[in-house]
Amino acid sequence: MKSDRLLSVLLLLQTRGRVPADQLATELEVSPRTIYRDVEALSAAGVPVYAERGRHGGIRLLPGYRTDVTGLTGDEARALFVLAAQDAHAALGLDNALVSALRKVMAALPAPHRPAAELTSRRILVDPDRWLSGPRADVELDALHDAVFADRRLRIRYRHGGERELRTYTVDPYGLVSKAGVWYLVADRRRSPALFRVDRMASAEVLQEPVRRRPGVELADVWQPLRRRVEERPMPVRVTALVHRDRFDMFARIVGPVLVAVPKPPRTSADPDSEGPDSAGDDSEGDDAWVTVRLAFPVLAAVTQLLQFGPWLEVLDPPEARAELARRAQEVARLYTAETAPVHSSHAAPTEDGDAPADDGAAGGYGVAE
Repeated sequence: MKSDRLLSVLLLLQTRGRVPADQLATELEVSPRTIYRDVEALSAAGVPVYAERGRHGGIRLLPGYRTDVTGLTGDEARALFVLAAQDAHAALGLDNALVSALRKVMAALPAPHRPAAELTSRRILVDPDRWLSGPRADVELDALHDAVFADRRLRIRYRHGGERELRTYTVDPYGLVSKAGVWYLVADRRRSPALFRVDRMASAEVLQEPVRRRPGVELADVWQPLRRRVEERPMPVRVTALVHRDRFDMFARIVGPVLVAVPKPPRTSADPDSEGPDSAGDDSEGDDAWVTVRLAFPVLAAVTQLLQFGPWLEVLDPPEARAELARRAQEVARLYTAETAPVHSSHAAPTEDGDAPADDGAAGGYGVAE
């Protein structure tokens, strides 16, 4: 609606000062000509808005002009009160500020929208943490927060996944990202994008040097390619396996990230009309008690995580995966069938080529130092 767009133009100008017409047109998905017509309409309504010509021109309000209009619709008001868990705000020291801000927004809402907004905050809760994610180490965000907002460089001491030694890096931060309850620092190191898990930082020092970000590059511009690099990393080891239907739900929940496709839930006796599992494109190969699945792993050693399912899962192919699982199972059997007391203290550490890789996810091993 035109009235919503006029209000959006007004609020954007009030927030940013001078804004080029082309930029307003792009954000509001209209033509620059429409923006100029909207400016004329605002001016006719008594809003002190004008256009500046020239290379550095744009549209702006007279200095000092403010409006108290919130302009929130009912849906917009409800959207503000769909609260995520406050862990992210608490980590930044903003949990009390969030409560105060929402209280002020509630007071500024038009009276008809207040009951729906208040009810939304009581009926909808978004918790970004995964189930059974386990305890997390406390993270210290103060120095990172200061560097990000003061536009300063950072010197960090950092431990990569699977390593014991700390490394020291000087980085140019773009910002902080909280993903699934884990905090990451997104930064440039030697002009290349890098991702660092905050809980792997031993220390962070804010330097006096101004940050050296690449011109015109924002946090979201750096984050998206880094995220894709993690999610689309090569998974050359393809595995075919049978999973017992009684353990299928648990299996899919645990190994979901390495499933080539998400199979449909298997048919059960309580659901006789079901067509059965899709099984990533296959049926259950004739035995109704088993579901055929296909998985992908970055290295052969990673298949050892399938041992946790015991006799409820059998790898069919490739032969190298079966051999790796057999070797590891024999090592575990020897450990627990020994007639002596526990001997782990005298054991040599597992060989590096036999270890499954650390579950780095986006844990700082991608785009950082090799």
